Amino acid sequence: MSTQSNDRIAATLIPGDGIGPEISNAVVKILDALEAPFAWDVQQGGMAGIESSGDPLPAALLESVGRTKLALKGPLTTPVGGGFRSVNVRLREAFGLYANLRPVRTMIPGGRYEDIDIVLVRENLEGLYVAFEHFIAVGDDPRAVAISQGINTREEARRIVRFAFEYAVQHGRKKVTIVHKANVLKALTGLFLEAGREIAKEYEGRIAVDDRIVDACAMQLVLNPWQFDVIVTTNLFGDILSDQLAGLVGGLGMAPGANIGEKAAIFEAVHGSAPDIAGQGIANPLALLLAAALMLEHVQRSDLAGRLRSAILQTVQADSVRTRDIGGSASTQEFADAIIRRVLA
Repeated sequence: MSTQSNDRIAATLIPGDGIGPEISNAVVKILDALEAPFAWDVQQGGMAGIESSGDPLPAALLESVGRTKLALKGPLTTPVGGGFRSVNVRLREAFGLYANLRPVRTMIPGGRYEDIDIVLVRENLEGLYVAFEHFIAVGDDPRAVAISQGINTREEARRIVRFAFEYAVQHGRKKVTIVHKANVLKALTGLFLEAGREIAKEYEGRIAVDDRIVDACAMQLVLNPWQFDVIVTTNLFGDILSDQLAGLVGGLGMAPGANIGEKAAIFEAVHGSAPDIAGQGIANPLALLLAAALMLEHVQRSDLAGRLRSAILQTVQADSVRTRDIGGSASTQEFADAIIRRVLA
């Protein structure tokens, strides 16, 4: 990992667009109060990248992440039309970020579900999101038939399932659930299930394992989410289930994400850029702040990650300081200041 001589850790900060700069500013202030070790290289992306360089994923941003191998990313908007591919997909491909980590935990009591603590591990590079797609013309309709192909490889399935089991071991988790659709997609996700069961044997006696068909898993997450601990699944299923999981704890504003590869890691708020409230000072920085806690764990500073999460819980529970979207009236800055007071207490 790239570091500076004074034990600071070089990291790329991508504020993003919409509410991104506001929540990024709040998070950096909180991390400074925590004396987090990051030395930021600020780079523009999304709409801000288009304004600065004509590309939502500028070369300077890619160079920075390639050098630091570590990034904290606010929401990035990919323009509709104009031939731009998803910025997030391009980042994952550029740095081989094969594992998407989405933990969800109840932080505000009194909701529909209490005591939720589930981690979803999503394969990030294969499946139907490789988007090998084309149309077939019929008669006068050039787009009469749409065809899409997905790809899963045994090697990648093994790698992501092993990541999930290793995460479970390292974080004191008890069970991994492999989610698939092998009853219908017998080749595409049957291979994933087969490879998952192979890897699970290596952890026999340490981590329990079971599997679920994806539609049954979605139903069980509503009926009895407490039966799940760590879930590992393919790209499309993981995309859907991770948002469902976020709904159990209050929505995407409470859900951090991490994209991890062998050579780089990018930590992010997974919600959108919310341009309708940008500049009003009311955005909730929690998702990006929780992503920063994951980032601290990644650089072996679990002590600081624990202090940060404790300060957040004390702020939203004991102090009842919350932004509007989670039942309070605090501005972005007031919320950040309240967390800083807890960090410094």
